[in-house]
Amino acid sequence: MFRCIFHVDLDAFYVSVEVLHDPSLKGKPVIVGGHPDSRGVVAAASYEIRKYGVHSAMPLSQARRLCPQAVFVPVHFSRYIEASRAFMSLLESISPVIEPMGFDEAFLDVSGLVEDFDAANALASYIKKRVHDELGLIASVGVAPSKIVAKVASDHDKPDGLVVVRPGEEANFLAPLAIEKLPGIGKKTGESLHNIGIETLGQLAALPDDVLRGSFGRYGEVLRRHARGIDKSRVEARGEPKSMSRETTFETDTRDTEFLRLALRSMSEHLSRDLAKHMKQASTVTVKLRWEDFQTVNRQESLRTRTSSTRELYEAANRLLVHLVSSSNKRVRLIGLKVSNLSGPERQLDMFSPETARVQGLDRAISEIRGKYGDTAIRHLPRPRKGRTSLDRG
Repeated sequence: MFRCIFHVDLDAFYVSVEVLHDPSLKGKPVIVGGHPDSRGVVAAASYEIRKYGVHSAMPLSQARRLCPQAVFVPVHFSRYIEASRAFMSLLESISPVIEPMGFDEAFLDVSGLVEDFDAANALASYIKKRVHDELGLIASVGVAPSKIVAKVASDHDKPDGLVVVRPGEEANFLAPLAIEKLPGIGKKTGESLHNIGIETLGQLAALPDDVLRGSFGRYGEVLRRHARGIDKSRVEARGEPKSMSRETTFETDTRDTEFLRLALRSMSEHLSRDLAKHMKQASTVTVKLRWEDFQTVNRQESLRTRTSSTRELYEAANRLLVHLVSSSNKRVRLIGLKVSNLSGPERQLDMFSPETARVQGLDRAISEIRGKYGDTAIRHLPRPRKGRTSLDRG
């Protein structure tokens, strides 16, 4: 059965979006993360600054020492989500089978759109051109018979790459690559593989069963299949929503709670709009964190009343974030927000919350204004705090 999967990934996403809003940044060594005098870290770095040794997770003060001429800009999550929505909408206009993965990447199943991999190559070029011409962004595309290989291929020739791995070429393509190139191999698994002398995916693919089981249990067989390019998982298309979620993987693992709150606030605003668009109310809020060691934790809260209010979603999310962050000293790699137990728009107002109707009306008005004039037409301003925070909000 013919199968062709695309992985489309936007290059240097945060930096690229900032350049769209300020074209004078183009070609300059740009750091997204905040003011260099703050205690924050580099959230994203342009390709121009990486030659100075600046990389994600580096303290902003150290980045400035390495590149004094760097341009520092604050994080603007609302801009990134707005760009992400346009990107996903473009992809959905090409293929009905799309699986978003965070803000800036998605899988597409184009098996029913192309007859062979030559046609797939042409379609991938077309997508790249549309992303550039319509969104002003640069995309790298991996084309392969499986999701795992397409994902590796999209990262193989960044930036502005297009790599096609044809059926039967998967194992040879993966074999010389470092084991860290395979999704799912994090720091801990990588160290375990290095300890038994495994450096490349070809070596991993050739490991005997007893070594795999002894070191990794049942997960070892999954690793070996993926190292050989074998992956039968499907691209999961969007359907009638039973839940709605937003998540993003940071280029920098972080413990900066203000940074994390800013991400949750922006996600809450967009989920509120998504709920309104689908005429839904949510009864449950879940916050997901993935730690630096790739362990994923979730915490959820059942709301007293169903809601689509930005404020109520954010307040619940913030409470959950406090519990999760206080439970561990590890840094956060990914943050996500999900609303579930969805129902129709009818709602009995909470008798203990007399401002509910006013808040709902405000949310609708904000949503209409942003829908017409863009996400930056109205922005949330945090309450002033005493002392310096670790983010410069501009």
